[in-house]
Amino acid sequence: MSAVSIFNDVIGPVMRGPSSSHCAAALRIGRIARDLMGGEISEVLVEFDRGGSLPATHESQGSDMGLFGGLLGWEADDERLPASGAALAAAGIRLRIETVDTGDPHPNTYRLTLSNAGERHTLIALSTGGGMVDVLSIDGLPLRMDGGYQETLIWVARNTPVHLEAEEVLIHDAGSERLVQVKDAQFVSEGALAELQPRSVRRIGRVLPVASRRNIQLPFTSCAEMLAHDAGRHTPLWQLAVEYERARGNFSEAEVLDKMRALIRILRGSIQRGIDGTHYEDRVLGHQSGRFQELMESGRLLDGGALNRIVLFVTALMEVKSSMGVIIAAPTAGACAALPGAVIGMAEAMGLSEEDMARAMLAAGLIGVFIATRWTFAAEVGGCQAEGGAAACMAAAALVTLAGGTRDQAIAAASLAFQSMLGLICDPIANRVEAPCLGKNVMAASNALSCANMALAGFDPLIPLDQVVDAAKEVAARMPREHRCTSLGGLAVTPASLEIERALAARKGGACGSCACG
Repeated sequence: MSAVSIFNDVIGPVMRGPSSSHCAAALRIGRIARDLMGGEISEVLVEFDRGGSLPATHESQGSDMGLFGGLLGWEADDERLPASGAALAAAGIRLRIETVDTGDPHPNTYRLTLSNAGERHTLIALSTGGGMVDVLSIDGLPLRMDGGYQETLIWVARNTPVHLEAEEVLIHDAGSERLVQVKDAQFVSEGALAELQPRSVRRIGRVLPVASRRNIQLPFTSCAEMLAHDAGRHTPLWQLAVEYERARGNFSEAEVLDKMRALIRILRGSIQRGIDGTHYEDRVLGHQSGRFQELMESGRLLDGGALNRIVLFVTALMEVKSSMGVIIAAPTAGACAALPGAVIGMAEAMGLSEEDMARAMLAAGLIGVFIATRWTFAAEVGGCQAEGGAAACMAAAALVTLAGGTRDQAIAAASLAFQSMLGLICDPIANRVEAPCLGKNVMAASNALSCANMALAGFDPLIPLDQVVDAAKEVAARMPREHRCTSLGGLAVTPASLEIERALAARKGGACGSCACG
């Protein structure tokens, strides 16, 4: 699979919905499936393994919403997404969702069978965290596809000679014929296709913002490698992030900074929308951040200094997420608020510019690269330590950057923050990604601020960052499935949580339970 990119894997996608590993990833899988069918779909069978996370969460956490939007060809921030189920039915696409016993090793496995009047295809794909996807097979043929290329799939006779110039050409034997998979920046031209005399051709469009390329020469992929690469120069972390993303995406420094500034502007707009007030029928909590702002500005809260502004911004962003507004997964939707809320809140309190915010977010993005390369952001794999823990880790480095701290202080803050989040479970109340996610985002931002100040004061983290990430991965391997975003353990199964879920289901006129309706 492609090397990690800050703008693919860590800060992004721009999206709607409660969960990036559910909504955004499912939408990308749906987009790939739609392209596989040439945009003509009459029937879809979706199968989820009984032992995975999706049977209990696919409806309430947005997998259905995202998948349906993708099958319709929509973008991840399309305002129509909350109504994608009705739109799918209106488009005449018949749908079945079934729970099966397939023993899929990954908890976020999608098995799709798609058909129309003339053809039928199957696709197996994974949501790997933060909106990223990995296609494992098409029509039973093992192949890999992450959405970073323009891919041309060409079915030809088995003895057809294939001579194509592209980034990568893979040939899969398929009985009496071959499936030629071409990965490149452009689709195969009509002239080149004509020479192959194909039985069928499908063009699978790129779904990631930063394109994949072969033979990328990255300056480093771990924190230890970065320190060795930078040696005694002590380059600020944000500049090392620019160096990394320039190599990964073939960008200029100005392009990297412009991309991050554009994301900052989206985030600031979303924060204001959250403070102004949000509404969405199918959610656990209503608008609360506006009251927090009122009390904060009138001096009726405890004096938390800049932390109170951070709490305001974090809660506002979480409310936007839960009302299907536009947010940015950073690194995920469930943990979308801790990092930007901390960075923008602190920067505004310090009177800093969007340029300063962008640099801090880039520093955070590089820390996220080290996490994503070694491990995951998916709570279904690692519990909330993979989401909230990663967000705290990244935010701590960002806050040190805002303060003008050194490279090593930023790394120390990241290590300290992640250390204190190990073992954090994912147990969404009423099967919604709202609470305790709200409190965990606030905790992650508060932890980041504390650890940033500790690092600036010279506190010793003791454990190198890479080793902390490895330790989190080991903890996850021993974490029960019930505590990894399945809504089968922790607060999710308390009587109060189950009663809230029943009430939400009754409000929608449906039933609740193992089907995860609501």
